Amino acid sequence: MNPLYEQMKTSVFERMSALAAEHDAVNLGQGFPDFGWPPEILEAAAKAVVEGSNQYPPSRGLMVLREAVASHYNRHFGQQLDAGNVCVTSGATEALGAAILATVEPGDEVVILTPAYDSYAPTIRRAGGTPVEVALRPPEWRIDREALEWAVTSKTRAILFNNPHNPAGRLYGVDELEIVASTAREHDLIVISDEVWEHIVLDGGRFTPLATLPGMAERTIKVGSAGKIFSLTGWKVGWMVAAPELAPLVARAHQFLTFSTAPNLQAAVAFGLNEGDAWLQPMRDRFQRSRDMMAQGLRSAGYVTLDVAATYFMCVDLEASGIPLDDESFAAAAVEKAGVAVVPISAFSESDPSRHLVRVCFSKKDETIEAGVAAMARAREMLA
Repeated sequence: MNPLYEQMKTSVFERMSALAAEHDAVNLGQGFPDFGWPPEILEAAAKAVVEGSNQYPPSRGLMVLREAVASHYNRHFGQQLDAGNVCVTSGATEALGAAILATVEPGDEVVILTPAYDSYAPTIRRAGGTPVEVALRPPEWRIDREALEWAVTSKTRAILFNNPHNPAGRLYGVDELEIVASTAREHDLIVISDEVWEHIVLDGGRFTPLATLPGMAERTIKVGSAGKIFSLTGWKVGWMVAAPELAPLVARAHQFLTFSTAPNLQAAVAFGLNEGDAWLQPMRDRFQRSRDMMAQGLRSAGYVTLDVAATYFMCVDLEASGIPLDDESFAAAAVEKAGVAVVPISAFSESDPSRHLVRVCFSKKDETIEAGVAAMARAREMLA
């Protein structure tokens, strides 16, 4: 068997969710909401599966969805896109895989800013490339120009960048985006920009697509996710958006990964993107209320939490909270002894991980947050 997979651990999200089920624990580990999806979009999917086609859709996606994605970004961010810029994928992880496989050749290097989603590095290696990590430092998680420049060599082909950032909950503004953009322009690099959290922005923040910066539209492959926009993570409908020169190439990589995505879900997502702008702010308000409830509860229990400006994740600083365990040890003990599953941040980096932080998901009903906070309080009593 391929040694890459023989030696690879199961995803930390799958491991922690399995432990949560085994111990009947509150699952604050895996990032999925247990509230918030619009009923209208579910009705659209049900209608499409009964009345529409259930055969293979075009590999690049239904035209109605590709046009809806382009129109959505034109409307929200002032871009000038059309269906030719868009390729629909079976979720954002598949989009990332296709973008990497279309970009990276054996011997290439790809810079990733860590902590980072755990699919990045293995997929780069599967393409024959080498991931080169640049560490973002808590609690600010700022992008350092010198560190990024130092990581670029003659072998560098691309930068893989995530904004808003999971697991940090950081929203990067134009000043730090320009560090990434200028590095890409100066060294003639592609940027694979993982922007799945673009609408989960809190406190009135404003998201800026990387492709809107000068000189970046032609060198950016954007990854988006309907699952994140509409709190329907199980639908696995994502997309790539790229310049006309790049979009057909990433589509060719996609066609031999999943080929196509369920047509009824594509049709429903197109409906949501075209008709659902009014859903977005109430969704953000609800996530913000859940964030505040989680932060207040954890701080009342004696934990130190880092600020969150986007996504639905929050980092807890174990060291500052007086807990003398690393993140992996705390996560194992918390799920087994206190009944709460969290994710260790060290799982998001290979070369220079932070070992004093764990991630919790706050996109939960009030009763789930209350149960999770109570379990975290028990964990602190046992482990501090």
